[in-house]
Amino acid sequence: MEESKRIDKWLWEVRVFKTRTLATLACRSGKLRIDGQTVKPSRELRQGERITLYQAPVTRTFLVVDFPKSRIAARLLPDFMEELTTEEEFQKLRLIKEINFEYRDRGVGRPTKRQRRDIEQLKKHWKEE
Repeated sequence: MEESKRIDKWLWEVRVFKTRTLATLACRSGKLRIDGQTVKPSRELRQGERITLYQAPVTRTFLVVDFPKSRIAARLLPDFMEELTTEEEFQKLRLIKEINFEYRDRGVGRPTKRQRRDIEQLKKHWKEE
């Protein structure tokens, strides 16, 4: 296989981003770091490097294992990258999903303006704690 590859292309090929354009934008906006330094989309990536990606509210970390020839299937990801993100980061995502979940009985309809304000106030209170 190859010895190096552009970071934006690799991120797209291993399905971190849906499009290569999104991977390029993440690089340009400073959300990607290698060894604590922000990188440009054209940065050549090498095996064994650690990539840190900030995707609000989570900071994900990857280890480059190998380089695919083209975009790969999700089941083949362990051959090309290793996810080093801590469990606490994934717990943040689960917590946000729980906070934003609202259950309404079927057939009740949309909340009134007053009910919506109460829901928003309750969510704001949960986020502060």
